[in-house]
Amino acid sequence: MATKQNFTSEEWTKILQSPMLAGMAVSAAEPSGLWGALKEAIASGSALAAAKSDASTNALIKAVVADFETSEGRSSIQDALRKSFADANPADVVQRSLSTLGDVSRLLDAKSPQDAAAFKAWLRGISQRVAEASKEGGFLGFGGVQVSDAEKATLADINKTLA
Repeated sequence: MATKQNFTSEEWTKILQSPMLAGMAVSAAEPSGLWGALKEAIASGSALAAAKSDASTNALIKAVVADFETSEGRSSIQDALRKSFADANPADVVQRSLSTLGDVSRLLDAKSPQDAAAFKAWLRGISQRVAEASKEGGFLGFGGVQVSDAEKATLADINKTLA
């Protein structure tokens, strides 16, 4: 089982930010307004909490969740996200998130093949939870669809990227 020590600082930062990117890509594909964005952020955060409390969660995922709980871990995520998305519009957020998720996928395959499948499944699960967190295209919670076409397309891109 891989741990933080198996990766360089730069590699670990990419792995550490990947749960956020899995959710951000879907959120940016179909911006949902204030309430929708809040629901999507909560869905992403609850995936971290669920992984922490699940005894069957793999060690690499637990290491990522543990690092999220430290001020140093949160700082490195914030710095990386600021650098990546300072000038980004929603389409850029989707593409840059997918690019980094692709880097993480290749990194896991190379350095931690025993953890790769579970970690990638976790990331796909986060993106799915975010997509389903808020209805799209409705008005004040009425009407709309659970997962928009843009979100479905982004979910498909995430699945291909993490294959």
